[in-house]
Order: sequence, then C-alpha cells, then structure tokens
Amino acid sequence: MRNLIITIIWISLDIYCYQALKTIVKDFKPKIKSIIKKTYWIVEITLMSIVLSIILYFSKFTSSYLSNWIIGFSFISLAPKIIILLFLLSEDIIRLLRGSFNFLSLKFTKKEKIKPFIPGRRKFVSQISFGLASIPFFGLVYGVFKGKYEYRVHRVKLAFKDLPEAFDGLTITQLSDIHSGSFHDQEAVLKGIKLANSQKSDILFFTGDLVNNKAEEMNDWIDSFSLLAAKMGKYSILGNHDYGDYWKWNNEEEKVNNLIRLKEIHAEIGFKLLLNENLKIEKDGQSISLVGVENWGMRGFHKHGDLEKALKGVEKDDFKILLSHDPSHWEAQTLDHEKHIHLTLSGHTHGMQFGIEIPGFIKWSPIKYLYPQWAGAYERKGKYIYVNRGFGFLGYPGRVGILPEITVIQLSRG
Repeated sequence: MRNLIITIIWISLDIYCYQALKTIVKDFKPKIKSIIKKTYWIVEITLMSIVLSIILYFSKFTSSYLSNWIIGFSFISLAPKIIILLFLLSEDIIRLLRGSFNFLSLKFTKKEKIKPFIPGRRKFVSQISFGLASIPFFGLVYGVFKGKYEYRVHRVKLAFKDLPEAFDGLTITQLSDIHSGSFHDQEAVLKGIKLANSQKSDILFFTGDLVNNKAEEMNDWIDSFSLLAAKMGKYSILGNHDYGDYWKWNNEEEKVNNLIRLKEIHAEIGFKLLLNENLKIEKDGQSISLVGVENWGMRGFHKHGDLEKALKGVEKDDFKILLSHDPSHWEAQTLDHEKHIHLTLSGHTHGMQFGIEIPGFIKWSPIKYLYPQWAGAYERKGKYIYVNRGFGFLGYPGRVGILPEITVIQLSRG
C-alpha cells in the first residue's frame, strides 16, 4: 500500500511538471519536441523505477548503503519538481482568478467576445521554473558522484591566555562523522586519509559516528583508517550512530555485542576511546586535560554522556579540551559549567551536506535553524566550540556546497 501511494504521488508530480515542459516546447519543431518529451519520461521513469525497485526488493534494514541511494535518487528527482511545482501552482492560482474574472465579466456584461475562461500558461514562467529547477538537479547529481569525496582542509587559530606554554603552537587534526557504512570508493577515502596525515598535526581527535549502524561496516576500512597518524596520539569518542539505536536488531544481546565490537575497532585503528572519562596530555612537564563524553544530544537524541563523570578529577584551573559529538551539548551543559571548558570539539550536523559556503562572504545551510553552532568555530565568554562538517555522509549519498572536512586547529597563547 505504501509503495502504491508513493508511486501515485510520484507520477502525479511528473504529470503536473510535464505541463510546464509542454508549454516550453510547444513551438519547437515536431521532431525536437518529441525527443525532449521522450527524454523527460525516460529520465523520470528510470529514477522512479530505481527507487521503487530498491524499496520492493530490499528491506530497509538490510543495508544503510541502499537506504542512502534511495534517498539520493529521490532527492535528485523530487527537489527540481518542488521548484517547478511552486511556480506552476502560483501561476495556476493567477490563471484561476483571471478565469473567474472573465466568467463574471461574461455573465454580467453580456459581452459576446470575451477572453478564454482560463488563460493559457505563459511560456516564460515555465522556462524560469525549469531553469531554476536545473540548479538543484545538476547540483545533487554532482554531489553524489563527485562532491562527497571533495575533502577540504579548514584551518583555524585559537588563542587562550591560560594555555600552558609547552602547548603554545600545538596543532590538532579533527575528524568527525566517518559513517563508513556509506563508503564505496576505497581510493577516494584513502585520498582523504592521506590529506589528513599530510597536515602533520601533533595530535588527532575523532568526534564520533564511525559507522552508520553496525560495527561490521568498518570491516573493509580498518586498515585504511589505521593509517591515520599523529605523534602525540589519536583519541576518539562515540556518536549517536555508534550505539546501533537506529537498527532493527534480533535481540538486545546482539545490539550490546555490536557496541562491544565497535569499541574494539577503535582500538584496532589506534584510537584511545574516551567513555565519559578524562586523561592528561603531557608535554615538557606541563599538561592539558582531555575530556571525552559519550553522545549527549538535544532534540530526542539519547543522552549517554555524563559530563560530571567525565570531569571527575579534573581541576578547575586545568586547561581543558572536551570531545562531545553533538554541538547542542555546548549550550545545554558545557558553556556555563563551573569548570571552565576552554575548547569543545563536535561534529554531528554534517552541515546538512547541503548549503552555500563562500569564505569571507557567506556560510549558510538549513541546518542552522536547528543548530546555532553547525559548522566552524564559535566563541562565547572566552570559550570556543568547533563543529566539524564531517568526513563522510549519511542519508543523501553526496554533498552540495558543504564539502567533507579535515579540521586543523592551532592553539596559541594570547
């Protein structure tokens, strides 16, 4: 029944948007007109068939990879239609109003000659709608086949008056949201890993979501991510997807064992996994406190994290770096904590994998309306949070505008 409803809605949208295409090509030569119309239906039927075939023949719990492609093809097909739909509906409302006026004019003025009851579609409106719709269409296609592996290095310098002298100039590479269950291109992923290593940072932090749902998603990627290197160590935390909360397990024991295996994989990669705990990073007789919490998030996300437990034994005057996957934790608990937390590193948002970024000019994504801190560095009360845009992708199998990120943070005294 669900598939039937999806098919009816999809076909209805196709037919409605097709009216705009007919308006655009009505004055074309018959042969060209026929080719354009056939191409439209071939593309739309192909996209719809791919999505429905995956839905029909594979359970949604069989593979998060397949689920990503369902979402991807759906976006590619439906996003342009929404734009066309808005234009056509607006024009149809105007046409209906004009038609009603014409009808009343005919009825009350008794004129024999009157304009058609409902005026025809205007060609330029249909042309504008298709022109604007082509932007998300080609953008989403590019994001699927190219953008998702277009790794970018984002560099930021952060100054703190109480940073221990030994750590002046310390460089940090931060990765987040690997989501290995979405990957399919070993060479492209290795390119990102090599780019991270080429930064030659002193220390590396990973801020959660190693997998989409299951530890086994990392089976083909352990060797690759084991190549990550940092001379002062590699440290990690868990993200909301790492607990298997979004998977249909056969029983609770299976879910528990999955998390146990995932923790083992962190160690196999060379990560020191912090589970609501802290440790000292020492250099030249001085130290900073590294604090790692399990996932803690607003908006319905599970709160496995325990900040008080994680800070146990940390002195108030210690310089502190907190790894916390979800940036909503910053305003909710971290920002006003009595133990001054200098720097929080998060991920989670992916920058929604869609937006506009022109350095020094604009940084926008719809995710900003859910997360005030969604990408990059934010400062308040002398405390910072940096939100990584994510190394991988989930849901829509691509990135448009908001590209995968490798963060390099340099700490300084000042």
